Amino acid sequence: MASVALVSVLGPDRVGLVAAIAEHLFDIGVNLRDTTFSALGAGAEFVALCELPSGVTADEVEAGLKRLPELDGAEVRAMPYAFDPSPGAAGSITHRIAISGGDQLGLVARLAEVFKRYEANIVRLEARKLPDAEGGLYVTRFAVSIPAAQTDPCLATVSNTAGTLGLNCEVEAGSL
Repeated sequence: MASVALVSVLGPDRVGLVAAIAEHLFDIGVNLRDTTFSALGAGAEFVALCELPSGVTADEVEAGLKRLPELDGAEVRAMPYAFDPSPGAAGSITHRIAISGGDQLGLVARLAEVFKRYEANIVRLEARKLPDAEGGLYVTRFAVSIPAAQTDPCLATVSNTAGTLGLNCEVEAGSL
């Protein structure tokens, strides 16, 4: 198996950031696996599992990324990845859930406890407050892996929790 590194970049958000990172990694022969990018306020975060070509180390990847002008002011790290890069059964997404409405302190904690109670694994999580010009809503999206025997009670509890807080809950079954 190829050597795998975790690459993370946290810095100011700017146009061309993903293009610069992806182009550099491509140029040195790195194959991207699981990859995420997110604007976080005025900042941005890029995280990827990268298959390194023979002879390329995580330290070399980090050093090369740090030289990119687009990453000026960013925190850049590349380190060997100690886990299996292939997702297990708990990494398969069975449902996507979107909760929206007013900002509710503790919402993520409450819903995470619901998922834990029903042995559901949170595969992806995104929470975002939309600008006032877009309605000022707080939107939380979960991509989860719910065991088949727990699906109905888990989804009912999630929906009831959202409803109790005056929030909308949309559920979509499926993968990816």
